[in-house]
Amino acid sequence: MSHPTLLEQLQQDGDFLKLTLSNPNALEPFNFSLPDDTIVCIWDTGVICFEPKQLTHQDIVLSCGVHGNETAPIEICADIVQQVLTGQITLKHRLLVLFGNPPAINASKREIEENLNRLFSGQHNDTAVTPSAERERAKKLEGYVGQFYSSSRVTDLVPRNRCLYDLHTAIRGSRFEKFAVYPFLHEKPWRKAQFEFLQACDVTTVLLMQTPATTFSYFASNTHGADAFTIELGKVKPFGQNDMTRFTKVCTALRQLISHDTVQTVAFDEHQFQLYQVYRAINKQTEAFKLHFADDVENFTSYPVGTLLASDGELEYRVEQPGEALIFPNAKVAKGQRAMLMVVPTTVAGNVV
Repeated sequence: MSHPTLLEQLQQDGDFLKLTLSNPNALEPFNFSLPDDTIVCIWDTGVICFEPKQLTHQDIVLSCGVHGNETAPIEICADIVQQVLTGQITLKHRLLVLFGNPPAINASKREIEENLNRLFSGQHNDTAVTPSAERERAKKLEGYVGQFYSSSRVTDLVPRNRCLYDLHTAIRGSRFEKFAVYPFLHEKPWRKAQFEFLQACDVTTVLLMQTPATTFSYFASNTHGADAFTIELGKVKPFGQNDMTRFTKVCTALRQLISHDTVQTVAFDEHQFQLYQVYRAINKQTEAFKLHFADDVENFTSYPVGTLLASDGELEYRVEQPGEALIFPNAKVAKGQRAMLMVVPTTVAGNVV
């Protein structure tokens, strides 16, 4: 298929997701301009960059589909891209939109070979592990984010505001339908403005990480100094089965973020949030690993002290303190990977700016 045909198709319907899924493994780069002189750059399959004519100091990355079966964020981002391409949204800021794992999206699977969201911050270079398509994609996505953050046409000395919002849905339901993971900041303070933006997105449950990770959001935060988050928007469902009315606020906030000077927010009040930090991680050590609760138990569920949560051969994992809650339980992960996090309530008092 020639570039003019691709270009004509994209200009006609603005359906970048369809173009991506029709070319899941590769797409030759091409550029064009919108009627308002915004430059559109297709860097790769699932990678589209927008450069408005009048540039500000905001560099925004929206990512989705890092896990291919998490469809609501894919639909949200596809709709935003389509509205920009068809002139329904006029961009104010630079924008990079990433559809993380197109082959997995086509397959309606979380991953093809391994968990893409455990392969960032150079983890994809582990020479002791067999190469995979996900490892190659993680390397490319890191490169595209770095290219985007370093390629602004603004050349003055004013610091640029970088952000990355990696949108997901969880394998299981949650006591709090929407929640965010705030990457470890290496003793830097949490930012009020980001809590305010999350609240505008209808996200008031936040997990504050205490250690480095190999997730996409930690990579953007630690490597590029971006305000970066993993944002969970409910439970995994097939395409066409998401109740998109449940995402009205997040869609509104994202559209304001990319097309306005400011997002409509309210002042940060910690009492309006449910804040947690990781108490411990439980890793799968053998194929005998087993969870001792039902498959439909929700994230942030807590049990009495002493309750058996999981076993791994002769090892047993029990609740150790009051208020300890489970999150992201998954017995099907590969050996050595995290099978569950245990979290406890916390506060940001005195460490937020």
